[in-house]
Amino acid sequence: MGPKYRAYVNKLKKAKAAAGPLDRPEPIKTHLRNMVIVPEMIGAQVAVYNGKVFNIAMITADMVGMFLGEFSITYRPVRHGRPGIGSNNASRFIPLK
Repeated sequence: MGPKYRAYVNKLKKAKAAAGPLDRPEPIKTHLRNMVIVPEMIGAQVAVYNGKVFNIAMITADMVGMFLGEFSITYRPVRHGRPGIGSNNASRFIPLK
């Protein structure tokens, strides 16, 4: 791990230690979307930047080995509506009045 990643893990450890035994730790913001989740991060809250906002994710044991960026989607999924509603009106028959 590089120095940026080690520093972030240390911040997460410090936040977990500062929280009470039954409290959730404060989320720590990061832009490190390509960081692999390691076992020391379990139980921490991370705020991962997606290009617009920080999305908060709680790290659990089954997330180990994944990237932080997998929990902060960078695009809005396409929702397809009815045909002819958008700019292409040729896809649906509209009778003349």
